[in-house]
Amino acid sequence: MQYPIFQSIVNRIKGSLGQRNINVVTFKTWEESRINAAGLEIVIDLRDSTRHLTHLSINFDWDSFREATLANTLSGTDGHPMLKARHLTETHVFPSIDIEIVWHFDVMSCQPQPGPGGEDHRIKLASEWMDLASKKVNELLVSDDIITRWHIEIDGDEYGKYLTAINLLSYFQFTVGELKSLNEVHDYVGRKLTHLLYKANKIIKIADESVMVNAA
Repeated sequence: MQYPIFQSIVNRIKGSLGQRNINVVTFKTWEESRINAAGLEIVIDLRDSTRHLTHLSINFDWDSFREATLANTLSGTDGHPMLKARHLTETHVFPSIDIEIVWHFDVMSCQPQPGPGGEDHRIKLASEWMDLASKKVNELLVSDDIITRWHIEIDGDEYGKYLTAINLLSYFQFTVGELKSLNEVHDYVGRKLTHLLYKANKIIKIADESVMVNAA
């Protein structure tokens, strides 16, 4: 990876996750030179610890402009290769790591089984518990500047409409632009990761307990 600062952050995250009782099934970085972007994808299996969720995915997004800006402000990074690229150093951005967290629900257990009950019966019952979960999640995150939304996909069969995907998405940021050294960045990321995982776990419990599915 051509992003030494971001790679060091990735290593810090990997080390922190390795110290926790978390079933990480995917941990991989990606890089796309055409859009000057890089990122980290993490997938955590939840099937053994929850009734209604299958997995949690966490995506960290970064780019060359933020890498160069941070390299220009941190002490000890004068030799960073991106500082030689004028188009990167002359672009003014405030470096932050964008984070998307997605809670993936088991659609089979989160809505009634096919059967009589009206064309929208399954979607109606699922929407009721999703509304309840949204209220509790918003209360939990009221002190955080976080955007949360649902993503659903709908199909139909002989019994009417049903959900083929139920995902809850939240968007966080790790703001690193005011830090002065790479050690400070690592310490900050470690603290924020702990906070993020704490909130993610609270939302897992809220989501799991909110699912109420009656027989069709």
